[in-house]
Amino acid sequence: MNLPDTLRAATVALAVSSDTARLDAELLMAHALGLSRGDMLLRQRDLTVPAGFAALLDRRLSGDPIAHITGMRDFWTISLRVTPDTLIPRPDSETLIEAAVDHFRDHAPARILDLGAGSGALLLAALSQWPQATGLGVDASPAALAVAQDNAVQLGLADRAAFRLGDWADGVDGPFDLLLINPPYIGTDEPLSGDVLRDPASALFAGIDGLDDYRRIAPDLPRLIAPGGMAAIEIGHRQADSVRSLLIEQGLAVALRLDLAGLDRCLVATHPS
Repeated sequence: MNLPDTLRAATVALAVSSDTARLDAELLMAHALGLSRGDMLLRQRDLTVPAGFAALLDRRLSGDPIAHITGMRDFWTISLRVTPDTLIPRPDSETLIEAAVDHFRDHAPARILDLGAGSGALLLAALSQWPQATGLGVDASPAALAVAQDNAVQLGLADRAAFRLGDWADGVDGPFDLLLINPPYIGTDEPLSGDVLRDPASALFAGIDGLDDYRRIAPDLPRLIAPGGMAAIEIGHRQADSVRSLLIEQGLAVALRLDLAGLDRCLVATHPS
């Protein structure tokens, strides 16, 4: 088959298990060709299907996430290397950056803290947004930190991004203008499906109710948030009330942000004015 017909056939095969079957097929084809997806689509009628495409398609059909197959994931305005050692950055998490952009509309944050840095997605997206800012990323996984540090180098941000092995905010001195926090928030008995099954368990689960890490993080936030600053905290879409209560107990003001699907996704914590 020619390339357009191969893409159509791959889309049909992937549709059984993927909600983004056409996009998956295009990303795999572009990766096999060593082209961007845009270039591949523009030239698809002149290109030959590469021999390696079938193997990539088989991996996707067996459940491997696209990001693990290609080794890359786009997030906000940057592209990141990802591995099975890191949570795959997802568009839902961009809600945290959007909240920060709105908060710092008239000025820029100078110091940024990313708790649970993973691939470095949130911190590096923020540093790309505010070129004068510096930031610290903390994670409990040495393997994830290695990926984050490599991403900082590849994006030319290594001189403004530091990474530290740590247990949430233990030993971290504040304050910071912007905190970005995406902790594990899935209950240990909750059923999972799709690509999330391939994420590290340590980045997903947080006790029976999914709130264990919020309980640990919340008491440190008052000392870490600078006057006029904010913390953007990702939540599961049914956790807004529970996490809001934990933050209010610490004397913080809390606002809710929805993701593009209209689901509760981010709590913005600030010092009361």
